[in-house]
Amino acid sequence: MRRLGRSAAGLAVATVLGVTASGCVTVHGELEQVPAATRSEADQALDDFLTAYNAADAALDPALDAERVTGALGAINQAGLKARSTYTKNPAAAHRPLELSDAHYVIPKKAGWPRFFFADTDSNRDVDEGDQDTRWLLVFERTGPDARWRVPYLGVVAPSRVPEFALDADGLARPAESVGSELAVRPQDLSTSYTGYLSAGAPDVFAAGGTTSGWRAARAATKKPGFSYQYIDHPLDGAFGPFGLATEDGGALVFFSSKHYERQTAAQGLKPEVNRDTRALLSGEVKSSLTKERVSSQLVYVPARGAAGGAKVTVLNRLPGLVAATGE
Repeated sequence: MRRLGRSAAGLAVATVLGVTASGCVTVHGELEQVPAATRSEADQALDDFLTAYNAADAALDPALDAERVTGALGAINQAGLKARSTYTKNPAAAHRPLELSDAHYVIPKKAGWPRFFFADTDSNRDVDEGDQDTRWLLVFERTGPDARWRVPYLGVVAPSRVPEFALDADGLARPAESVGSELAVRPQDLSTSYTGYLSAGAPDVFAAGGTTSGWRAARAATKKPGFSYQYIDHPLDGAFGPFGLATEDGGALVFFSSKHYERQTAAQGLKPEVNRDTRALLSGEVKSSLTKERVSSQLVYVPARGAAGGAKVTVLNRLPGLVAATGE
């Protein structure tokens, strides 16, 4: 069903590790800095994720991979499976097994729990050369010695946009939290900064692009006779907290989450349209307004503070998903 390639050079190719808003967590007095996982554990975690993901996708049953996803990816995956199950007559016929090969692992050294590692993989969802070639970057998280490895984040980027990362003499990654004060934006501040920028244009710390200035412009330009639109953006932390890895140039590659609400209100005599995915996740009755709730994960490059040219945070990939809707 899947074929996984393993590269011994993975540690030197691409790396990401976890950070939390409160820093390193210790449990049961575990203060020693140790590798978060072995390569064999990473292999098994990736294989277990693929097995569960494909089973859930073939049956459109969220329960089948609920124990292998968490955070932003978990919220998006579980809601998507639930929605598709309401209108897909034969999910097995439409299922195309996901394959992740050429897996390069980067395993950070840290104390206590939770522990994290990162997998840089090649999927069967792209073209393996040219402008359509991509790498799938997955973060794996384990919250305790008896917990399973789960995936909170997935990012899809061109191979050329995966930077070189800071590794120690043992080939282990360096947490972005360890250089947080040296970055243009600390990892734990990214969600608040991003949602603040989308809502009010400040802080102006993000490079122009479709998911930053372009998204603000698209919102402002959204018009439909008889309808008004309102957007509310909220930061996320805790189980949706950031994961990041220091890069060789003094910056960091970081995943973080955010939540976004879009409210559409109709004039008298009109009614917002409800598509099948929204209907599947809808509570209440759509009479004059419809509010859509989305969770979004962002993969960003954060430059060092004071980088040449006043460099800003660059969004490399954004993965949004509808998780709920409310009618009134």
